[in-house]
Amino acid sequence: MKSAVVQLPGLNRDRDMIDALTKISGQAPVTVWQTETSIPDVDLIVIPGGFSYGDYLRCGAIAARMPVMQAIRDKAEKGVKVLGVCNGFQILVETGLLPGALMRNTSLRFVCKEVLLEVVNADTAFTRAYEEGQVIRCPVAHHDGNYFVDEETLASMQDNRQIVFRYAAGTNPNGSLSDIAGVINTAGNVLGMMPHPENLIEAAHGGLDGRGIFASALDVIVA
Repeated sequence: MKSAVVQLPGLNRDRDMIDALTKISGQAPVTVWQTETSIPDVDLIVIPGGFSYGDYLRCGAIAARMPVMQAIRDKAEKGVKVLGVCNGFQILVETGLLPGALMRNTSLRFVCKEVLLEVVNADTAFTRAYEEGQVIRCPVAHHDGNYFVDEETLASMQDNRQIVFRYAAGTNPNGSLSDIAGVINTAGNVLGMMPHPENLIEAAHGGLDGRGIFASALDVIVA
């Protein structure tokens, strides 16, 4: 299975993501720069975390208007899996590939710590390695992770099982509506999440809890 990692000015988790994908799939991902207008044939495209364009205007707002995002939109419409983590999630929301908005944390502070996530929907291309209701550990590092949608959209998302991860056991770090930590599109091939699963995929990280997301998306056996 082949993957690609998108690189934009200000993103700082691309190396972590490349390392995770290489270790889990056994194959290094291709890297795609922001000005590219096409993406090679891959099974998974990842937009990693960081602070694209310094988070000016809004987090992800400038990045969402770069040429590479139209290429990602075209791939997503053809069914290619797309994963956005932290700033990548914000970019997917700004692009319109996922519903909602990501606002300033209610604490008005940058939060960097480990949280607990409940796997709300294990029947997705990104969560098949988990059990529904399973609680996993995962680190977060963000200032604008407070997810919000209007009541009508939230009800629709719940009906469509688009809420994939929720913060569990009172570990919501940002005030996110309904403890939402990760959502998927209606087609089931675009996932955005604020936590960083790429930073908990091996013993050196202190655990393997994040590994299942990549193993699911890349159709590999969880080690």
